[in-house]
Amino acid sequence: MAKDRRVSRVAELIKREVSQMLLNGIKDDRVGTGMVSVTDVDVSGDLQHAKIFVSIYGTEEAKAETMAGLKSATGYVRSELGARVRLRRTPEVVFIEDLSLERGTKVLTLLNQLKQERPPDDLDDQGFSQE
Repeated sequence: MAKDRRVSRVAELIKREVSQMLLNGIKDDRVGTGMVSVTDVDVSGDLQHAKIFVSIYGTEEAKAETMAGLKSATGYVRSELGARVRLRRTPEVVFIEDLSLERGTKVLTLLNQLKQERPPDDLDDQGFSQE
């Protein structure tokens, strides 16, 4: 139980520090033109590996450029984490693009289309089926 709490605390700390780096440090020419936000961090139980999930806003070209920039900045991010976070060993860092927001938007769009295509007499006042 205490180990799970420590892993989640380290994940939150890494999330906060990488977000600060994106705002202040590595958001220059290295990362690209897309707007980046850290959505989640998954740290292994032994604190040796950290998957950093990022959401990138912009065109497909800007997303690809930004993701390539983040992957090239992995060494810098790891060394900065080592300086900012007091751990025995700094975890290996991997950036993964988080597509969950895009998928959620797509599902909501599909649901709205289905709602509009359905005849109005089958729906109650709130837009739900009466079945």
